[in-house]
Amino acid sequence: MPIYNAPVTDLQFILHDVLKIAESDLPGHDELERDFTGAILDEAAKLATDKLAPLNASGDTEGCRLENGVVRTPEGFKDAFEAIKEGGWNGLDLPEEYGGQNLPIALGSAVGEIFVAANMALNMYQGLTHGAINALLAHGTDAQKATWLPKMVSMDWTGTMNLTEPHCGTDLGMIRTRAEPQDDGSYRITGQKIFISAGEHDMAENIIHLVLAKAPGGGEGTKGISLFVVPKFLVNDDGSLGERNPVTCGKIEDKMGIHGNATCVMNYDGATGWLVGELHKGMRAMFTMMNEARLGVGVQGYAVAEAAYQNSLAYAKDRLQGRAVTGKANPEGPADPLIVHPDIRRALMDQKSFVEGARALALWGAHLIDRSHRSGDAEAEGLISLLTPVIKGFLTDRGFDMTVQAQQVFGGHGYIEEWGMSQYVRDARIAMIYEGANGIQALDLVGRKLAQDGGKHVMGFFEMVKGFIKEHDGDEELKRDFLDPLKAASKDLQGAAMFFSQHGMKKPDAALAGATDFLHLFGHVCFGLMWARMAAASRAALKAGTADATFHETKLATGRYYMARQLPATALHLRRIESGAEPVMALDAAAF
Repeated sequence: MPIYNAPVTDLQFILHDVLKIAESDLPGHDELERDFTGAILDEAAKLATDKLAPLNASGDTEGCRLENGVVRTPEGFKDAFEAIKEGGWNGLDLPEEYGGQNLPIALGSAVGEIFVAANMALNMYQGLTHGAINALLAHGTDAQKATWLPKMVSMDWTGTMNLTEPHCGTDLGMIRTRAEPQDDGSYRITGQKIFISAGEHDMAENIIHLVLAKAPGGGEGTKGISLFVVPKFLVNDDGSLGERNPVTCGKIEDKMGIHGNATCVMNYDGATGWLVGELHKGMRAMFTMMNEARLGVGVQGYAVAEAAYQNSLAYAKDRLQGRAVTGKANPEGPADPLIVHPDIRRALMDQKSFVEGARALALWGAHLIDRSHRSGDAEAEGLISLLTPVIKGFLTDRGFDMTVQAQQVFGGHGYIEEWGMSQYVRDARIAMIYEGANGIQALDLVGRKLAQDGGKHVMGFFEMVKGFIKEHDGDEELKRDFLDPLKAASKDLQGAAMFFSQHGMKKPDAALAGATDFLHLFGHVCFGLMWARMAAASRAALKAGTADATFHETKLATGRYYMARQLPATALHLRRIESGAEPVMALDAAAF
């Protein structure tokens, strides 16, 4: 069975040494001492080890099944789900007035990493609920919040988001699901939605669906879309469950991975629903849910890679294969462990430097959301809006690549199901697709986010990088290993942004052809900044005489690897972008 050990020490390092959350001026953050967050993370780690991780492989093998309209989840999932409920984990970063604990999203994301790495499919039931809660918090009426949120925060009821239809995914203006107004203020929802994660299951009393549909008078395209809350069971005035709403699961999708999560075709046959937010402005409400969800998907991207890395590392230390070129490392044995070989070290360092950089970027992104929500910090809001497609796209693209690297360390055994490595590859793959496929994230970044508020936020990012470099310029070792490479990478990013500003209007294909390269270039620069920040924190700890010098020396060595071996990819991405659209669009469609 695959192993998983929650990286609590590294999570604590990011929260306290890099982000310094306990020193933040945000409301409630002064209570977040290292012992307090450590206790929470240790409890999450225990739950992950005892309850979630042991069900990951069996849930993948068993999957979900549809029986008489009811989805049966894999054996053990109900008990594990109850343990998550009893611990109040879903409400960790949700408002106290609805049963939450109002802790920072940064801490919630750290816990989320642990749960995802242990069992991504199971954690999705909670994750989808969290997203639906955020949409209702932002756009629901007081009455809707009072009706739905307490039970959703406790996870007695779970939530979903219903966007996609058989004929349309990204182009939501084409949806056909109808909402017909009723005399009592409700709507009758009719249509079919596909790819609905956690759309039906046997672990909650009720399932609260958030559904995009078109109501009369909205016009064509996305302007005519509204958002509705549609429960599986109607709710009586006293809060008890009433009759079954005509919303059913018609099919469970047979898919590549996340078998333990029910991906459903949902049929709405005149189901009763209620408008959320303003009529014909459902996209605005849905994006509230989607933006938070995209950060969560970014966490999924690196969390699964973390679990895969741990297993590839253990295998590389244990598996005897060949001899070290520098002499026998295991002279008493028939061969040396895999980890002595330079190419295996490369694969492990690729993985290690990625997951640690990704962890820092994701938690920094969550901290920016905390700054925006808790203090109304407009600068933080603008920056996380800019970085959301980068976090989602880069962390999931590269996260999948790292699961493949981990699988490759196993050789043929990585391809055999009993070792569990194929599950990580299969599970990680979906994160590149859902909540907006990564090509769409790239187009959003280049086509919308770069120019947002007159380019204010991307210029702010450049100034942040410049300011950090200037602040630490007196540290010669830091400058050589981290700051100078970061400066060069940032110049590549600025060059790419300049190319788009000069050519994007005249030749829009030129910008769009380079969009994915730009997203990856931006991701590498973000990682460069994160590794520079981590290096500065570790060097400060070493100078202060830390009791864990090995941790910080290892952190610095890992960061140097990223800066030397991965960050130079920015130059490649810039050259691709500057080649424009011509090489991409040279062939007529008929020539393919």
